[in-house]
Amino acid sequence: MKILISSIMLLFVLVACNSDENVKQINVADFGIAANTNQSVTALANQLIENLGDEPVKIVFPKGRYDFYPDSNYYKAYFETNTYDVNPKRLAILIEGKKNITIDAQGSDFIYHGHIQPFTLDHSENITIQNVNIDWDIPLTAESEVVEADSIHILVRIDTLQFPHRVHKKGLTFIGKNWEEEWKLSNGSWLIEYNNDHIIPAFTGGHGCVNGDIENVKYTETAPGLILMQADFTKTPAVGNHLIMRHSTRDHAGMFLFHSKNSKLENINVYHTSGLGILSQYCENIEMRNVNMIPNPHKKRYLSGHDDGLHFMGCKGEIIIDDCDAQGLMDDPINIHGTCVPIVDRINDYSLKCKFAHSMSCGLNWAEKGDKLSFIDKKSMNSIGNGMVKSFKLLTKDTIILEFESEIPKILNAGYSIENLSWTPNATITNCFVGSCRARGYLISTPGKVVIENNVFETSGSAILIAGDANNWYESGAVTDVTIRNNEFRTPCNSSFYQFCNAIISIYPEIPEPDSLRPFHKNIRIENNSFAPSDYPILYALSVDGLSFMNNIITRSYDYNPWHFQKASFLIDACLNVKISGNKIGEDVLGKNIVLKRMNRKEVDLDNEELTIQ
Repeated sequence: MKILISSIMLLFVLVACNSDENVKQINVADFGIAANTNQSVTALANQLIENLGDEPVKIVFPKGRYDFYPDSNYYKAYFETNTYDVNPKRLAILIEGKKNITIDAQGSDFIYHGHIQPFTLDHSENITIQNVNIDWDIPLTAESEVVEADSIHILVRIDTLQFPHRVHKKGLTFIGKNWEEEWKLSNGSWLIEYNNDHIIPAFTGGHGCVNGDIENVKYTETAPGLILMQADFTKTPAVGNHLIMRHSTRDHAGMFLFHSKNSKLENINVYHTSGLGILSQYCENIEMRNVNMIPNPHKKRYLSGHDDGLHFMGCKGEIIIDDCDAQGLMDDPINIHGTCVPIVDRINDYSLKCKFAHSMSCGLNWAEKGDKLSFIDKKSMNSIGNGMVKSFKLLTKDTIILEFESEIPKILNAGYSIENLSWTPNATITNCFVGSCRARGYLISTPGKVVIENNVFETSGSAILIAGDANNWYESGAVTDVTIRNNEFRTPCNSSFYQFCNAIISIYPEIPEPDSLRPFHKNIRIENNSFAPSDYPILYALSVDGLSFMNNIITRSYDYNPWHFQKASFLIDACLNVKISGNKIGEDVLGKNIVLKRMNRKEVDLDNEELTIQ
């Protein structure tokens, strides 16, 4: 551990230089940027940054409120992964081609208006952003409180100041400055319910909290802020609970770190975004400490981010995430992955034409000369070999040409995808809290060294998902070294079913034809954790070589009724070298059984007398 800590400190030594007492201090007030004016500071803030050189500086915003409105001088096209291709992006603060800058907001509130990206770091190095609250006065997703609900009507109360709107017979139109977004109940699965403890009620999952004839709902405003919805409902939310009414699309990240190096974020509250929370794309060495994706507690909100919280795609070096909280997100708090590209055509023995297969992952600067690529069989997800990039050419936003240094395998055709192995990070996630979000907890897909330690999970879906995919979302990354240690998996974990949520910890690569002799993932250790399941599934594992579940404590909770379709504590499928031992399991824990599929019994080393193999 001492070696790891020393390495991390060395990696961020350049960032640390920003704290040197010799760093030049810049007070934004000296450049005409005043707090608490309700006037846009977008232009002045960017002009200040544009005129900086490479010498280390600290830009200080005296504590207060600063407003950022879209400014046509700061529009720029970006292809942001897992984000809709809505361009150009509207940028609030752009740091492009810069080095050695610290922005210290000293606890200020940065308030944004309309669809806009609060911070963008583009090809920059040694940038620190600290002590800032990111929020919108009028959020881009609405909320309401359930006043009445039965099989024929739902009455909700909406704060007209935070969520101004118009009501018409077929739905609601939410209104902000220079934007209008329509919402109606037929959007269905995006209608999410929270109780007063900020917990998504059990069993709702990705299916929404309202069912029935939702295509024919009649909307009426019975009083200012009181909306009556009438239809034949088969499922309704509980009175007193709160509904998220997601009307906008994911078009801007809260922060976008793009082809940048040695980025550090600390003491940041992201109260709202119009897309992914903090997106890091093709970056090297990222440190995040006390970066929270949470609803604004001062405004009694239940929603924080529109989608994922901390999202990393195609990064390398070290990702350090410490003491970060997430709650009220519409997707996963942490997602670390790469992007596979399927082969379209073999041009010759040295070149391939490929495409970006998902509409929210296109136009990427996917590779560069010298990168190591892996050729993956889509059916088995096994690699048949590697190649080194000689050149990368983006033909259109959807298609690319890859030229290789050496002759490529003759077997390569449209049945294969390609993964970039040069842009894969290590990740250390410690001392974090994950509250109830509309999905899972941590999604981990990287072959680097991963440590998940001393965290607390209260996820409505799986707490940890280790996936891998070269057929649908094309999010790549077979893991090779993962330690999940000393974490607390509380009773809300996996109380609702979402995609891939087969257990509290779900190892679920999408493999059409698993090869039981060549598993996809390797070396996953789950040790010294505590689990409090109300239901059967604790661990689901598909296609792992070297899986251990040791010295964990499992105590049954009675907070929720069992509901899951999987009636096994452990379901192990097509795995090799599995060890389960030393776990303390309560007498009333459901199942206490291990179900094996597509594998030999001798592959399981079991030393837990409480458990039986079926």
